[in-house]
Amino acid sequence: MTRPALLTPQTAAGATRCSWPTSAAKMEPTRDPPTQTRERNTLSTTPSSQPQPTLVGEHALLVSAVTSRANDVLAEADQDRWPTDALHQFLDYLHLEVLRQIVDEEWLLFRNSQHAPHELTKLRADHLELRRLIDDLNEAATNDADRSPQRLAKMTRELLAKLQAHINSEEQVLADSTTELPSMSALGSTPHSWYALTAGAVIDLDAVPGPQGIDAALGRILRLRAGEQLELRASSDPYPIWRRLALADPEGYGFTYLQTGPPQWRVQLDRRPSD
Repeated sequence: MTRPALLTPQTAAGATRCSWPTSAAKMEPTRDPPTQTRERNTLSTTPSSQPQPTLVGEHALLVSAVTSRANDVLAEADQDRWPTDALHQFLDYLHLEVLRQIVDEEWLLFRNSQHAPHELTKLRADHLELRRLIDDLNEAATNDADRSPQRLAKMTRELLAKLQAHINSEEQVLADSTTELPSMSALGSTPHSWYALTAGAVIDLDAVPGPQGIDAALGRILRLRAGEQLELRASSDPYPIWRRLALADPEGYGFTYLQTGPPQWRVQLDRRPSD
């Protein structure tokens, strides 16, 4: 069976390389990218069987990850050096994980809470303050004319203190003596542990299953900077990733099959420089 493909395959140096079409209108079915004909495979949609954490456990994971990245920033800033790479990684985590936690809590937790409105108002005000502090850090990172490591260190410590104080307050306000509060991942959000699984140079798609896993992998791919590359590994063909990338950015990525299964597929993705 010939699979409809969005890329025109080319064979080079023992690997199957795929070139993006010049426009969405030219996306015509072509032959299968691997050298052998096979049925179209789909990525695993089996949800994780691991128990979902409580909100307290989820908060602990979040604070630990934020603190680790903040310490990398402070290690350089306290030596009067501008922590370009560490700050980029810190802000990336704050934007993707901390801000998502804020949105998830207000949408999945607060609106179904039986607590008094004034108690939730204080927690929402904390969320707004955390957003402001993250925005301030982002502004400091992008303001090349005013780079003060001392000021950055002060802002980083202020954010850490505010985050910990807010989490302590939130857990006290929302505490239930009969049941433990569910984590946001238990209520349908992507687990924070998946960030580490998709942040490196290799993403094992089997470790982040289902539609949420595809979304997490795509989020990482779309954050690649020009010239960066990563490798996808899976026990089934990562065609769904390929298809969605082609629709989102038809000429932005190179896609090379390094290994075709079964039992394993390996694909190299390259972020192409913009014209």
